[in-house]
Amino acid sequence: MLGFMLNKKEVKEMEYMLKREMEELLLDLSDPRIDSVVKRAMEDKYKIIYGISKRFVSPKDRMRYMLHSRRNSQ
Repeated sequence: MLGFMLNKKEVKEMEYMLKREMEELLLDLSDPRIDSVVKRAMEDKYKIIYGISKRFVSPKDRMRYMLHSRRNSQ
């Protein structure tokens, strides 16, 4: 386990970068042209980034980025 200290400005930047990455992944996951194997890898990446973001983002914002299982809905 690693730890590091951030000032408020750095925390805001980290939140922004994580949210931007999650939005991009969600957009790509909804693209029907992307193969299911690639989407599975993207979902794994998303889960890791979401786990990191839970340390920075408010619970209200967290719900917005919660990944819903697409395999169960198809």
